[in-house]
Amino acid sequence: MSDSESNFAAVHRGVLIAEVIDRLEPKPGAIVLDGTAGAGGHTAALARRVAPEGRVIALDRDPEMLELARKATEGLNIDFVRASYDDARSVLAERGIEHVDAAILDLGLSSDQLAWAHRGFSFQHEGPLDMRFDPDRQRESAADLVNRLDAESLADLFYHYGEERFSRRIARRIVEIRKSERIETTSRLAEIVRKSIPGKRGPIDPATRVFQALRIAVNDELERLRAFLTEATEFIKPGGRLAIISFHSLEDRIVKHAFRDDPLWSPLTRKPITAEDQERAENPRSRSAKMRVAERCLNTKQIRPKD
Repeated sequence: MSDSESNFAAVHRGVLIAEVIDRLEPKPGAIVLDGTAGAGGHTAALARRVAPEGRVIALDRDPEMLELARKATEGLNIDFVRASYDDARSVLAERGIEHVDAAILDLGLSSDQLAWAHRGFSFQHEGPLDMRFDPDRQRESAADLVNRLDAESLADLFYHYGEERFSRRIARRIVEIRKSERIETTSRLAEIVRKSIPGKRGPIDPATRVFQALRIAVNDELERLRAFLTEATEFIKPGGRLAIISFHSLEDRIVKHAFRDDPLWSPLTRKPITAEDQERAENPRSRSAKMRVAERCLNTKQIRPKD
């Protein structure tokens, strides 16, 4: 069976689904935005709660993930759109929707994407060093970045997006290796990173932070998150709620500051919500999940100008 054929058997399990439903409080007839459809876990749960008159608009950049989500949610009133969550306002406008009642983002990478060797997200599988969420529409892959950037730029990327303390050592080694070969596979990059880090290897593979940094950079994840948070107050109705699940401190910090500092948001979670023990045992991915929720303020006027 080919990679593309195997895609229809989803392995990803959405995290904090019960907590999302509890905090967003979707009502029958509501319109809800799922900005990261993934394999359809949150999408399906929300669609069932707003049924029969309600509607979920579900976005994802990855066409293979959208196909999984469609298969998993057959019969539910969901409008799937191949788009990034930072394009949500224009997607909604195209459908004549001015405001939604609630929205959810489940950030990061799905278990399915990690398992697909041909996508190049994981150093645990031999594959092309790609990492693009939308290979058809994105020009530059992880291999392109690794082989194009100079040592200083690579080091900054690994440090700022991966919090890798040996970033300069790794970057210098990459540039040295590039003199004799082009780095094109996940296994080759992981090997270079491991040999660049001194001392004994801990429980976390040394390549983890570099792969995270490259994925964030290739897909412009942090800037897209900031853009979404800036525009979300324009299409989430006053009194509506936004839940965002993040998996590392870079994302969580952006969400925390946006909810705290923007007067158009009223944070509903002083500390992030995390998975209960049972979910953590059943779904290891949930162990690093942190969810923050905020409500669009009722009495604060929208002061940002429209485009």
